[in-house]
Amino acid sequence: MQKSSQLPDKEGFFGKYGGKFLPPQLEAAFTEIIEAYGRISRDASFINELRYIRKHFQGRPTPVYHAKKLSEKNGGAQIYLKREDLNHTGAHKINHCMGEGLLARFMGKKKIIAETGAGQHGVALATAAAYFGLECEVHMGEVDIVKQAPNVSRMKLLGAKVIPVTHGLKTLKEAVDSAFEAYLADYQNSIYCIGSVVGPHPFPMMVRDFQAIVGVEAREQFVEMTGELPDAICACVGGGSNAMGIFTGFLDDPCNIYGVEPLGVGTKIGEHAATMTYGTEGIIHAFRCYLLQNEDGSPAPVYSCASGLDYPGVGPEHCYLKDTGRVEYVTCSDEECKHAFFKLSRQEGIIPAIESSHAVAFALKKAREMGSGTILVNLSGRGDKDLDYVLEHWGTGEEDA
Repeated sequence: MQKSSQLPDKEGFFGKYGGKFLPPQLEAAFTEIIEAYGRISRDASFINELRYIRKHFQGRPTPVYHAKKLSEKNGGAQIYLKREDLNHTGAHKINHCMGEGLLARFMGKKKIIAETGAGQHGVALATAAAYFGLECEVHMGEVDIVKQAPNVSRMKLLGAKVIPVTHGLKTLKEAVDSAFEAYLADYQNSIYCIGSVVGPHPFPMMVRDFQAIVGVEAREQFVEMTGELPDAICACVGGGSNAMGIFTGFLDDPCNIYGVEPLGVGTKIGEHAATMTYGTEGIIHAFRCYLLQNEDGSPAPVYSCASGLDYPGVGPEHCYLKDTGRVEYVTCSDEECKHAFFKLSRQEGIIPAIESSHAVAFALKKAREMGSGTILVNLSGRGDKDLDYVLEHWGTGEEDA
């Protein structure tokens, strides 16, 4: 197994996954992005400006927090949280969005185009656009626009143009389709800032690199707090950016690592979005990965209570880590997610994003199974955006108090 730092190869492959399967008219545009990122990622002025932004604008470093009451009431291993929910804008997405905005400015682009599911990527990118003085266009499925109304309002307040996507299931996959089409029509003046470790090369690498700060900080903080490494690390996985960010800090350490996928309400096609568990190799949005697909090879319909996880593909580096056995990918149902959401809210005073609640749910179950030791959870976002959905569908959670 190659080390993560040695991947991808020059063609953008993590083993057999990744690459860039582009229409001919976009080859030159992506070559320009690859070359620009190759230059600025080694440029001291770019690195220093990004460090300044992270400290003085984003509020990094985010802390690691010992969820002592949650651990005690649960029994078993002690649970720790990497508090990415305390980032400016409320999630890990700002980590790569500020980097992508800085790249867009360096390349002389006037507009950034993006997709969003839960809205956190859209809000973070709208924030970056305002910071760097760029136009911003965010494509979002109609289903998610209704479900994530607070984030839609935030994007608009920040000056972004929100484009409703009305075809297909009207969720994240269709939003990516729409954003790609918009970029294809205006690639000379714009850059498509992908919201996860997915898409054609160099985005899986670039987003991972920008998110790696999560793992770097978490490793140092955890060792300082406890004197040792965590026994287990877990994070939710849709496209997989928050997971890749924290995993990268521990891949070379003797820790068990778990990616938690959304099982939704069942194991049939259309009832879940557990790509690594039930998918097979395929191509989506110009890259190769595990894919939930129909018999004809087209992307299958997916479902999750978490808008940021309902994607039929997954990051190519996650696919590589699954095949090599370095990371174990597991599932969490909507029901398990719901109980974890309320437990963390009531027992620690932290309202998590529904996406992050999948990882918390697995940690609670794994902690009881382990009996002792430590688990570090990447709490990738806060749940402000989900409150309307939660109150309508789950109530106030008295049974989980």
